[in-house]
Formats: sequence, structure tokens, C-alpha cells
Amino acid sequence: MDLASNLGGKIQKDEVLSAVDKYEKYHVHYGGQEEDRKANYSDMVNKYYDLVTSFYEFGWGESFHFAQRWVGESLKESIKRHEHFLALQLGLKPGQKVLDVGCGIGGPLREISRFSSASVTGLNNNEYQITRGKELNRKTGVDKTCKFVKADFMKMPFEDNSFDAVYAIEATCHAPDAYGCYKEIYRVLKPGQCFAAYEWCMTDSFDSNNQEHQKIKAEIEIGDGLPDIRLTTKCLEALTQAGFEVVWEKDLASDSPVPWYLPLDKSYFSLSSFRLTTVGRLFTKNLVKALEFVRLAPKGSQRVQDFLEKAADGLVEGGKREIFTPMYFFLARKPHSDSN
Repeated sequence: MDLASNLGGKIQKDEVLSAVDKYEKYHVHYGGQEEDRKANYSDMVNKYYDLVTSFYEFGWGESFHFAQRWVGESLKESIKRHEHFLALQLGLKPGQKVLDVGCGIGGPLREISRFSSASVTGLNNNEYQITRGKELNRKTGVDKTCKFVKADFMKMPFEDNSFDAVYAIEATCHAPDAYGCYKEIYRVLKPGQCFAAYEWCMTDSFDSNNQEHQKIKAEIEIGDGLPDIRLTTKCLEALTQAGFEVVWEKDLASDSPVPWYLPLDKSYFSLSSFRLTTVGRLFTKNLVKALEFVRLAPKGSQRVQDFLEKAADGLVEGGKREIFTPMYFFLARKPHSDSN
């Protein structure tokens, strides 16, 4: 019932189908162009998260990201460790002021705050996700150390040199321009401090002239609200152009003992992450179909489930072919002397 009542986020229930139509038309499968997705990224990404957040939370939990995973480690455990790793790389300490760029409903924000005792501000431009995140903050008792700010990460409402650390988990991939986004992060970060991120990227194995590779890229873009997916090298270029010193970088998917895409692989079954398996996804699909039929879920809900299925297929194929990674990691420092 929570899934049904929250489908569509802040979109009026009788307008969900229209929102799905408009969202789909941004993408290649429906004749959309990259330039239009970049020019209208805020509208596109907002529609995406209004439409999919309930599905994400139902199937994935409060942290909407993948993780490098050890043999014998559950998906839930790996996600927490992935967040702890980020906090440790940044050297977070009690009382520090930290910014989470593109925070979703705040799963990582809450975990990292509890792990490090730092105060974390979540930046998000989606009203529904912020409303949901505030509710979860109250329920978990972190509302005094964690807060949300509604704003576009291309135009942050913070003063220069405001934060002791900044991180982004699979979020700045939504930016229409990596340099513009990283430059804003550089501006609000204190000199000498660090920015760490997990980026969604195409790898060096991606061939832009390969039609199958292009198909996989397009499936990931429509299923995950992306204007474009950059190469890892383009992210590095944007970081240095913005003024950062890159401390280290690595595609953490390249040596993950358990493939990051395994929870979405149709040949995989797990009781601990049942809702992500083929059987679990079929159950969700039929559940949504039934909820829409009896009008507990708005019209268009099943189509959202369909493009999320398309995304899952693209992610698995991209992972197997090693042309895509959701965890290109980098740690970058703003110099003590800001020459920019």
C-alpha cells in the first residue's frame, strides 16, 4: 500500500501518465536528443525521481546505489561498507560540516552521519525525496545532525568555502555538464579539503560506433534519468579543469569479487534481495499492474516499471561487457591556495 500511495511522488495522480509521456520523449528510444536532455535536465530528473522513488525504496531500500561486494557479503552489508569507505577516504570527524550532493531520500546521509558523527547536509532538487528524507530522519533520530536543502547542484545556495568535505554517490551523473557541477562543488568546499564521489561512467571499452554498445547506453539513460553518460576520462578532465588535485581514482567495479550487477542479473536468485531478482521483479510488475487496474496506483505506473526493467537489462549487459561502471571512484582535493 505504501508503494501504491506514493507512486508519482509530488505529481498529481491524474497527471502521472502525462508525466511518463513527457519523460520518455526526452530519450533516444522515443526520438529524444542529448541536447534536449541537457537543456531540460532539471525537469527530466525531477520527473524521473517523482516517478521512480517509490519503486527504488520498495526494491532497494533507502540507499539507491550499487557497491563493490565481497564473497559471502550480503547486498545490504556491501552498501553500508561502500558508504563507510567513502567516509574513511574523506577522513570525516565528529562535528565536521559535510555536503551530500544529490542525496536521494538520505540513506547514505544518515549512515555516514552515524558512522562519523559528522553533520551532513543533503542537497536535492526533488521535493518529494526531501519530504520523504525528512520523515526518515525524524524516525531514525538524526534530524538534529542531518538536514536537507532543496536546490540545483549546478547553482548551490551556499557561500564559498562552507564545507569541510563534499561527497556524491551516483548522483552527479545527472548533471548536464560535469565541469559546471564540479566547479560549484569546488567553490563551496574549504581550501585543503576533499571531494569524493562514485560516478556512473562509460569505460574505455565503450565503442561509440558499436550499435549494441549505443543501445545499452540508451537503456541505462532512459531507465536512470541521465542526460548522457560520460567517459571516466571526461570526469577526470572536468575535475582538473575545475581546479581539483586528484589524489587517486579507480574503477572499483573492475576488481569487485562479486559483480556489482549481480542483484539485477536474471540468472541470480537471493532471498536477502528477493525483490531485485527475476521472480521478485515479476511479482512487483504484476503487483503494480493489479494496483493500477483497481486504481490504487495511478495510470502510467506500469510504464514506469517497464522502463526500470529496461534499465536493469542495460545495466547488466553494460556490466558484463565491462563498458559501463556505476562506481568510478575518485578522491580530489581543493588546494590550500585557491588560484582560480
